[in-house]
Amino acid sequence: MPTTRPALLALTGLLLLAPLTPAAGQGTRIDSFPLPNRPVSRIVAPRWIAEEDRDSYGEAETVLRLLQIGPGTRVADIGAGDGYYVAALAARVGPTGMVYGEDIEPRYLRLLRDRQAEEGWKNVQVIEGTPGDAKLPPASIDVALMIHMYHEITAPFELLHRLAPAFRAGGRLAILDIDAPTDRHGTPPRLLVCELQAMGYLRVRREEMADGAYLMIFSAPDAVRRTTSAQDVRARVAKANCRP
Repeated sequence: MPTTRPALLALTGLLLLAPLTPAAGQGTRIDSFPLPNRPVSRIVAPRWIAEEDRDSYGEAETVLRLLQIGPGTRVADIGAGDGYYVAALAARVGPTGMVYGEDIEPRYLRLLRDRQAEEGWKNVQVIEGTPGDAKLPPASIDVALMIHMYHEITAPFELLHRLAPAFRAGGRLAILDIDAPTDRHGTPPRLLVCELQAMGYLRVRREEMADGAYLMIFSAPDAVRRTTSAQDVRARVAKANCRP
């Protein structure tokens, strides 16, 4: 039976009202950031190990000395947990410096705010970030720390992209981790360098720690090296092809 004109008009109306769906292979949004081509560890605790054990290794003292953090330095502790490094930083940078204690876990943020109130830190600002954004003000920091947590970041490329504008001229990013698979709470150094350099962060040096961990220091990207968009990030990450 031939289709009547009213039926054709009704069919046309339904097609016009139907939602558009992307064709196969065209599902990536232009503003979406790539995910790491590797496993990611779960966030399991607000601290790496007991503070007394870390003190016995001289961990924080060594890291802050290597980074030459002193009075007036502005530092962000990304993934600050309950504030082990925030406490050391607050004392070290003094009243002319600033410490941003950032985390994404509500429970850890409560612990950090409670500790701030108990200690009376005036040079500490607690920030609630997201997996892809530390929410730091532009041009606000000289140094960013990521202590035993890079392997837990589910959106590392977006985070690094959004972190870059927070650095002042000559800014540095320091990452403390162990040489282990990323699903076993570590990051192989070659993988770390590959991912960071794809995002415009240049390796400065590597230091070995007393407990077997390593500290990798990067210079933050300047305006020339900085990624410009999610599309730019996807292109750089694809070109670098970083694999465990």
